[in-house]
Amino acid sequence: MDGSAPQSTWKSAQDGATPHEGPEAPAAWTAIGALALGVFALVTSEFLPASVLTPLAADLGVSVGAAGQAVTATAVVGAIAAPLTPVLTGRFDRRLVMWGLMALLCASNLLTVFAVNLPMLLVARVLLGASLGGFWSMAAALAMRLVPAKALPRAMSIVFTGVSVATVSAAPVGAYVSATLGWRAAFVIAGAVGALALLAQVVTLPRLAPTTPPKLRGLWQVARRPGVAAALIAVLLVISGHFAGFTYVRPVLEQVTHLGFETISLVLLVFGVAGFFGNFAGAFLAERDPRLAVLAGAGLLAASALAVVTLGAFAAVVAVALAVWGFAFAMLPVGFQAWVTSEASDQAELAGGLLTSTFQVAIALGAVSGGVLVDHLGAVSASAYAGLAAAAGIAVVAALRRGARPAPTPVACEVCP
Repeated sequence: MDGSAPQSTWKSAQDGATPHEGPEAPAAWTAIGALALGVFALVTSEFLPASVLTPLAADLGVSVGAAGQAVTATAVVGAIAAPLTPVLTGRFDRRLVMWGLMALLCASNLLTVFAVNLPMLLVARVLLGASLGGFWSMAAALAMRLVPAKALPRAMSIVFTGVSVATVSAAPVGAYVSATLGWRAAFVIAGAVGALALLAQVVTLPRLAPTTPPKLRGLWQVARRPGVAAALIAVLLVISGHFAGFTYVRPVLEQVTHLGFETISLVLLVFGVAGFFGNFAGAFLAERDPRLAVLAGAGLLAASALAVVTLGAFAAVVAVALAVWGFAFAMLPVGFQAWVTSEASDQAELAGGLLTSTFQVAIALGAVSGGVLVDHLGAVSASAYAGLAAAAGIAVVAALRRGARPAPTPVACEVCP
């Protein structure tokens, strides 16, 4: 690989038309906004149980640990649904598939509102996992067909804005609503947002005829491509490191930095706000080369983790480090999504499914690894793992940049004249 930015031109799935190269070309930006609203609804619903877990468990008559399996169910089903959704829905108009996934989200929240026991709650979260995994597997592939080629990273940054906003707002809003109106009211609100996202997508998404239906064997073929394989390995390393370190950052703030609850809440809020801006920084770099966004995000994450490990006793240093950490992490999904899409633009849905599934596996791996480390080696050990894993991810990306990479196959914006 010569290190130059990948050529963001792709082959039309229908007729091989030449794409419009300039980001100034007309595009379905309202549809991109509707996808972002869908992401906000999905991630809000995904994060809500953490903020209402105690009253939810008490109301359903189960332990907090048992109720927490609602989160596990969503992640496991999401990892399975991500690669399978493009295969199982390959013959349907893609807008119909997206509408169906949004409808699953609405059904999940409705069932959660009326849940009277743990099995009902788990069924609801299974529906959410199917919606979440399927949506993420197809988001980049749809964006490729809605905007000019050069504007894809910008479009994906808008979509990922939904993640940033949900990350900042879901937990505090959920906690406040559950304290004032009850935990079920939080899911009523989440369901209303999901319904609004569905309506927006019904209004804005154009007809997107299915392309050649993906097949299961195509997953292996896509995964074997050197660029895709390297991206997936980097995801496993960097993302697992992030979730190992950040999942267990509160013990560091309490036991090492000795911060109070109010200060911890403020630091975590700053982390989320910094992520909002990091999302757009990732898009800026990804428009030049997606791997630059990954390298920058992983590098800043490694540096932040190192600061937490070595200077964790200093509150100001830790606060700045976590702000940088939030900024860095938000760069990664945009970079990874654009990277995998550019490497497998002719099979973007399958590539998106593989990426989403790998993300879910990395999240679980990070949470488990961090827990084991914290229990046996102390609070900062998870942050140390985060820094080392991010550094290893940088090595993988840097090694690929020195290799040769074939030019990607162009896909045209289907709504641009």
